[in-house]
Amino acid sequence: QVQLVESGGGLVQPGGSLRLSCTASGFPFSAYGMRWYRQVPGKGRELVAGISPAGDSRNYGDFVKGRFAISRDNAKNTITLQMNGLSLEDTAVYYCKADYGRIVYWGQGTQVTVSS
Repeated sequence: QVQLVESGGGLVQPGGSLRLSCTASGFPFSAYGMRWYRQVPGKGRELVAGISPAGDSRNYGDFVKGRFAISRDNAKNTITLQMNGLSLEDTAVYYCKADYGRIVYWGQGTQVTVSS
């Protein structure tokens, strides 16, 4: 059974930091590209960050501007997203996604709320 379980979301003040994690099971994790997306009500999901199967290539959404860092540990079937310098506009549900060709898996999401 495929599972992607996100954790680490919560409430943080502007300028603060959060570290999201996504733990995978049920598929060959090290073969899959992994990505973080986010979504706010009324809008589609947007790419936050992605990392290649071996962890040697990363990409980020334009809005990240050096504030976030994605990493992965293939021995633990886990990816993380370190988010620094959070702003009100970063409030969203953050989703973990695994992809391999046309095979795609999504997690259930974790809420990140940035508020003073």
